[in-house]
Amino acid sequence: MGLASLDLVDFRSFPAAQFSPDPDGTTVLLAPNGTGKTSILEAIGYLGTARSFRGATRDVMIRNGADDAYVRATVRRADTDVLIESQLSRHGRSRIQVNRQPAKTRRDLADAVAVTTFAPEDVSVVRGGPALRRDVLDDALLLLEPTAGSLLEDAARVLRQRGALLRQLHGRLGASEATTLDVWDERLGALGDELAARREALAVALSPRIAELYRTLAGEDGGVTATYARSWAGALLAALAVARSDDVRRGVSTIGPHRDDVVLTVDGRDARTQASQGEQRSLALAIRIAVHVEATAARGEPPLLLLDDVFSELDLGRSARLLELLPRGQTLLTTAVPPPAGLAGADLVDVRELHRDP
Repeated sequence: MGLASLDLVDFRSFPAAQFSPDPDGTTVLLAPNGTGKTSILEAIGYLGTARSFRGATRDVMIRNGADDAYVRATVRRADTDVLIESQLSRHGRSRIQVNRQPAKTRRDLADAVAVTTFAPEDVSVVRGGPALRRDVLDDALLLLEPTAGSLLEDAARVLRQRGALLRQLHGRLGASEATTLDVWDERLGALGDELAARREALAVALSPRIAELYRTLAGEDGGVTATYARSWAGALLAALAVARSDDVRRGVSTIGPHRDDVVLTVDGRDARTQASQGEQRSLALAIRIAVHVEATAARGEPPLLLLDDVFSELDLGRSARLLELLPRGQTLLTTAVPPPAGLAGADLVDVRELHRDP
C-alpha cells in the first residue's frame, strides 16, 4: 500500500495543493514553520481516521473564508487503486467516501488508507488524560481487527444514548425510565466487556514491544510496562447495577469502557507524573512505532507512517536511533531544518512549492 497522490482544496492555508510522495520510501517535507507541512500530514491522517491528530475540529481545518474543504487521495495497492474523498463542511454535514461509496465505519477508512502517526503533541498520550491513551488502543484495533470498527461505533452509540437518558432523569428514576435504562445497561454491558477485553489483550501484546523500542530509542535499560486498567471489576452489567444510583444522581455513566485507562510506567515510576520529558517523548514514540510494527505484521503490509517534526523533539542520539528503527514502507516526515544524515537518500519536497491556484 502507498499514497500515490493527494489533492487539497481550501484545507487549512491551502487554497489548492497537489502532492505525490515517494511511493515506497521516505519523503521529507522541508520548509520553514508556518508553511503548511503539518497540514499535509493532517489531511492524510484525517482520511484514515476521520479526525485531526492535532485535535482540531473540522471547522478549524477549513481555510478562512471558505465554507467547505476537500481532501482527495489515491492509494495504490498491488492490484488496484483506491480513491478516498472527503468534504469538510463548516455549516453542513461532512462526509468521506471510498471509491464513491460512503465510509460507514472508521474501519472502512483504516482499510482504505491505513496510517500511523507521531507528532510532538503525542507526548500528551503519556502525560495527558486517559482518553488519549484509549484512542491509541482504539486506533490500533481498527488497523488490526476487521470487526473493531463496528464494535467501537456500537459502544459509542450506546454510551451516548445511555448518557442522554441519564441527563433527562434529573436525578429521579421512575419505573418506565428504569425499564429503558435496563435495556441500555444490557447493551453496554455486553459491548463494554468485549471492547475492554480486546483493548486489554492488545495492551498485553504491545507492552513488551513498547519496552524493547523504548530501550533502543532511549539508549537505556529502563523497564517499561503498559497495563490496561478497567473502571469496574467483574462483569460490566453487574457493575452498572451497583453504580446505577450514582449514575442517576450525577447524570453520567460513571463506569464503562469510556472511563478506562492504560497505566504506563518507566522503572516502576508512573510515566505520567514521574518520568522526565525525554523519557515521556521516547515512550510516546515507542508506543506509536510498536503499533506500526504490530499492524504491519497483522496486515501483511506496513501502514503509511506520518512523522511530524519528530526531530525537533529528540536529541541527536535519539534521532539517530529513530532512523535505525524506521520500518520498511512509505514514510512521510516534516522538518524545518535539514534532516539528519541518515536520511540522505530520501526525497526532499519544499511544501511552499505545493501551493496551487484554485
